[in-house]
Amino acid sequence: MSAILQTKVAAAIFGGAALCALPVSAAYAAERSEPEAVTAAAPMAPAETTAQAESAPDTAPDAAPSEPHRAFLTNGGRLLLTGGVSTIEGAGGGGIVPWALIGSYGTRNQIGVSAFATDVDTQDFTLRSFGAAFSFRNRVELSVARQNFNLRGVGAAIGLGNKFIISQTIIGAKVRLVGDAVLDQDKILPQLSVGLQYKINDDKTVVGGALGVKREGVDFYAAATKIILSQSVLLNATVRLTKANQFGILGFGGLGGKDQAYKPQFEGSAAYLLTRKLAVGAEYRTKSNRLEGALGGTTFREENAYDFFVAYAPTRNVSITAAYARLGQIALKRQNGAYVSLQLGF
Repeated sequence: MSAILQTKVAAAIFGGAALCALPVSAAYAAERSEPEAVTAAAPMAPAETTAQAESAPDTAPDAAPSEPHRAFLTNGGRLLLTGGVSTIEGAGGGGIVPWALIGSYGTRNQIGVSAFATDVDTQDFTLRSFGAAFSFRNRVELSVARQNFNLRGVGAAIGLGNKFIISQTIIGAKVRLVGDAVLDQDKILPQLSVGLQYKINDDKTVVGGALGVKREGVDFYAAATKIILSQSVLLNATVRLTKANQFGILGFGGLGGKDQAYKPQFEGSAAYLLTRKLAVGAEYRTKSNRLEGALGGTTFREENAYDFFVAYAPTRNVSITAAYARLGQIALKRQNGAYVSLQLGF
């Protein structure tokens, strides 16, 4: 579970940081021809940045080159880091929280792509997550992620064998409804998106067997993201409807197939840009508690999760995130750990 946080944290970098570096309209134009020059450019004063963002025509960021070879797998026309990183579930956002931002650097005339890999260790478990996402015209995001949750010595202790692995696949989709987190500096309305994540758990021994819970479920969420260029800050709030236990790694709903009602959960992120390439932030995610007492007492209690992260983008297409995550109780005791995540984006 703790691994879940790795991937998302890197997202905070793109959210708030690099946006302060350049006037919006000028940055888009520069990035089309000189992607690396944008990263190296000197930061603008907050007032100047905001003023130019307000006056930038709506069409500026979307005027992509018309040549076919520029429409796919280029550096895109969006500002550095504004595609975010990948969460452990594959959606663009922070480490554990999806944002309203559409992943990758593609503008309204482009297709973007990103890939990620995350590895996190806690006291008792290891989570490895990897996947990819595609964006279409900065409007639609499609993603897929694969998670492998290794029980390590706990598996042997409960008779499942050493390093027993529970795996799941997550297929996601996100649609931007209104707003532009970068350009709408003169508006209170944030960027708003809705999405879903279809989760398929492979485990028939613990999830489908011992616990007797469902192995498939769908999460629905709505996200609002606001970037305040003058303050180098990104703020995000997400509301999720879910039946998942521990992000779906322990299946969906209650014991014996009971308690199948959707329950709303809150998720939030905040990031602050220290430099154009370095950001710090935190995320918080509430989780429903449906399996407590599965082995008696407080076993399998599910608690809320949060993380503190540092995200660094050495180049336009690469971001690295390190974080400390507190994931709450997983199975028998609380799990805390550090993680590292790598993302490539175009």
